[in-house]
Amino acid sequence: MSSNAPYRIALIGGDGIGPEVVAAAVEVLDAVAQRHGIDFQYERYEAGAGLYRKTGESISAADMAAIGKADAILLGACGLPDVRKPDGTEPAPQIDIREHYGLFGGLRPIKLHAGVPGPLKAAKIDLLIIRENTEGLFAGRHDAFRPSDESVSDRMTITRKTSEKLFELAFAQARERRRKHGTPGHVTLLDKANVLKSNAFMRKVFDEVAARHPDVGTARVYIDAGAMMFVTQPERYDVVVTENMFGDIVSDLAAGIVGGLGMAPSGDVSETHAVFQPSHGTAPDIMGRGVANPVATILSAAMMLDWLGGRHGDSRCEGASAAIRSATAAILASGPRTGDIGGTARTVEVTKAIASALEDARVGA
Repeated sequence: MSSNAPYRIALIGGDGIGPEVVAAAVEVLDAVAQRHGIDFQYERYEAGAGLYRKTGESISAADMAAIGKADAILLGACGLPDVRKPDGTEPAPQIDIREHYGLFGGLRPIKLHAGVPGPLKAAKIDLLIIRENTEGLFAGRHDAFRPSDESVSDRMTITRKTSEKLFELAFAQARERRRKHGTPGHVTLLDKANVLKSNAFMRKVFDEVAARHPDVGTARVYIDAGAMMFVTQPERYDVVVTENMFGDIVSDLAAGIVGGLGMAPSGDVSETHAVFQPSHGTAPDIMGRGVANPVATILSAAMMLDWLGGRHGDSRCEGASAAIRSATAAILASGPRTGDIGGTARTVEVTKAIASALEDARVGA
């Protein structure tokens, strides 16, 4: 990509507070872009429960195709508790996008920031959960549904092809975290290999991939004990990799020890496409009140910049990402903060404070 060409960013606000937090992230992106000489071209698309209620589909086929032509996708949150499909589940375009574009790796960084109250005594929490996104217990999502009052089954499927890509990603992330942030360079597999045949196979593949990366330490922990350790020994983790449903659960659990889902960014990636979004939901109870925490979405935008920088060899994006993280950390330490993390500020106040912090020459220098 030419350094003068704009990055095309597909924006999907979604439902509930989704549009509010995406707008906040765009404001910060525009501020950092001006400082680092980056140009963004935004393309807006509709998806989510609101669209499903109107049309019977949560994202149109045309829009699904269009977003794949963008350089990256920034998504707010999708889903409303009162909008359900005939089988009782919620429309989930975010999962449809993962499946359509093979976004097998769900990156969920978990970091305790100064100024943010957490429930644990741990002084430092800095880890990355990598959730497999496209199979596992979600593999049968589109299987034929036969309504029954007696029993219903969901299948779990683990494939070698996806597991190998997932584990290679985990080892690459561990090595990158060690290079950039001085973390240990260690990968922990969470599974239930003592009971589930699919997980025993997953562990076998993990061991094979681990043998190719002797410079990165490894551990294998059963998911039940591993979940407890997020609360009792979070410092033991650097990179954690696990099956789809297990990753869904433990990433929310881990967010809870660093201030909640408003502090939890994420990215869903493949070798060619990526979606970045906060880990939180649509929070319809606070929709339109202007009190949503924008930090998770702003930090997701920083992840997007890292991904674009790596994919296109663009050091401007990596510098801009570092600037957003530094500015966000500074505001979290000093305030203003939203109510979910002990403050009283509104979404717009936090957003403008982070954007203003980017103007400080010391931030991201």
